[in-house]
Amino acid sequence: MDKRKVVVADDEVHIVQVVAMKLRNNGFDVVTAEDGAQAYELCLSEKPDILITDYQMPQMTGIELIEKIRQDEQFTSMPIIMLTARGFAIDDQLQGKLNISRCLSKPFSPKELLGHVEDVVSQPVSK
Repeated sequence: MDKRKVVVADDEVHIVQVVAMKLRNNGFDVVTAEDGAQAYELCLSEKPDILITDYQMPQMTGIELIEKIRQDEQFTSMPIIMLTARGFAIDDQLQGKLNISRCLSKPFSPKELLGHVEDVVSQPVSK
């Protein structure tokens, strides 16, 4: 089985490092981005199985990134996990509209995130 590919986008380097290490240690191929624009380009070139993105980032926010990526047919059903700082809740309506699989607020445990990743990538893709 091919390694499952993940794009992790967050402007906080330590979060990217912790998440990337946890996922790599559990058999994922991880590509990282420091902002939404970089993450978008990586999604196009790497065709990941899942995107993990922060809500607040320079260049392009997580929401703008997801809106842009969902316009591309190949990414309409890709699982996406949104990381948010406390106080930045995403309402259920927006979460549904953008087809965001999960929202996790920081701080979260890497183990908890891994559980969510394993959960959403193992679900059958709904067309």
